[in-house]
Amino acid sequence: MKKELRKAVIAGNWKMNKTPAKTKTLIAELIPLAKDAGCEVVICVPFTSLATAVEAVHGTNIKVGAQNVHFEASGAFTGEISAPMLKEVGAEYVIIGHSERRQYFGETDETVNKRTKAALGAGLIPIVCVGELLWERETDITEEIVSRQIKLAFAGISAADAAKTVIAYEPVWAIGTGVTASNEQAQDACKLIRDRLTSLYGKSVADSMTIQYGGSMNAANAAELLAKEDVDGGLIGGASLKAEDFGVIIKAATEG
Repeated sequence: MKKELRKAVIAGNWKMNKTPAKTKTLIAELIPLAKDAGCEVVICVPFTSLATAVEAVHGTNIKVGAQNVHFEASGAFTGEISAPMLKEVGAEYVIIGHSERRQYFGETDETVNKRTKAALGAGLIPIVCVGELLWERETDITEEIVSRQIKLAFAGISAADAAKTVIAYEPVWAIGTGVTASNEQAQDACKLIRDRLTSLYGKSVADSMTIQYGGSMNAANAAELLAKEDVDGGLIGGASLKAEDFGVIIKAATEG
């Protein structure tokens, strides 16, 4: 991490876990662990827990985010949630283009771009996810895949707006599998992303942007991953559901 250039962000992706009651309990456990954090701490909770989470973190340094957003502000889109809705309920961040959304729910590079624009337009901070499949890494096309995802995700987005986003590099083969990219693989991919951002927006903007690593970051490996120059935080899945483990990761980001 280079905290002198950009913000470190540790974000928990709770996925489809925790009822509102359990959300309140977990947040109560997290608050003392995060109170002295030297990084931004975010919890991205299910839609049904957003209002509960916003109320529970009031007066603390923990921010709340959603896990998805539609690209239209309103309309006949049954089951979807718009950016203005998220903003009004008190969300500050939103995850966009997570591999599970791409794999199971038809998310594409085009819709990632549209959702990112919608989030920015409503004043939300997008966490834009990119990453390659296992066979794409094995066939040595990680650079092409990730570069394409970055270029399309940010198509038509100004440098000023790009600087407001967070990017999460999540190798799909390491999400929820217990397999983690090596420290070197994580650094190389995050550096690749920063190089592509440099080509799009210039070095000063690219250097200011937070690039997280996701994909089985946990209490045991967080410190080593966060020690890498271009790894500016983490998008944490399973470990974010355990207050003690999430606290260890926050501490690693604080001390790194």
